[in-house]
Amino acid sequence: MNHQAKTVFLRAGSALAACFFAVAALAQAAESGGVILTEDGAYVVDARSKLAWPRCVEGTVWNGKTCIGEPRLMTYHEATAWAASRAKADGVPWRLPRVTELRRWAGKDGKAAVVVANLFPAAPLDWYWTMTASIDTKAVNPYSYGNIAQGRAGALDSKLGVQQGWAVNMATGAAEGDVSRRSRLVVRLVSSQP
Repeated sequence: MNHQAKTVFLRAGSALAACFFAVAALAQAAESGGVILTEDGAYVVDARSKLAWPRCVEGTVWNGKTCIGEPRLMTYHEATAWAASRAKADGVPWRLPRVTELRRWAGKDGKAAVVVANLFPAAPLDWYWTMTASIDTKAVNPYSYGNIAQGRAGALDSKLGVQQGWAVNMATGAAEGDVSRRSRLVVRLVSSQP
């Protein structure tokens, strides 16, 4: 591989400040534990998963040393709409993280908790929205008239939970799939890197 830097261009926030992620820096991150900070310190880049995380939750901003402001609590629909509007405004594919992605940073203790607190300063240890879909799978009685009338004759009946979503508790690492989408939770966006 040649040493020419291949980059992904990220524009952050309304200031449209540019951040460049070089392949060489990602390779260096992989050797040093897999995580690096961008030059301006506003993002955590995970070379292992190829994800870029803003250090601050939505509603707070990076001032060069820490996150300031109040976290913006949102319903699930507000959070997904916010991610879409940020993606359109910034030109970056921002989205809610999956449960497994967010749990990488959750429920840490000891030295790992100190590392996570340094990477994501002033982050509330609370419930955060994820984009993981709630799928309710229940056993179906093929002899029940109601199931036959509705065309359910298989062993399992799966339906997408439209009223519930998945959230992760950042203090404990617990993930719950039955959180009302009307609940107002903390939002941290993420972007996939090629």
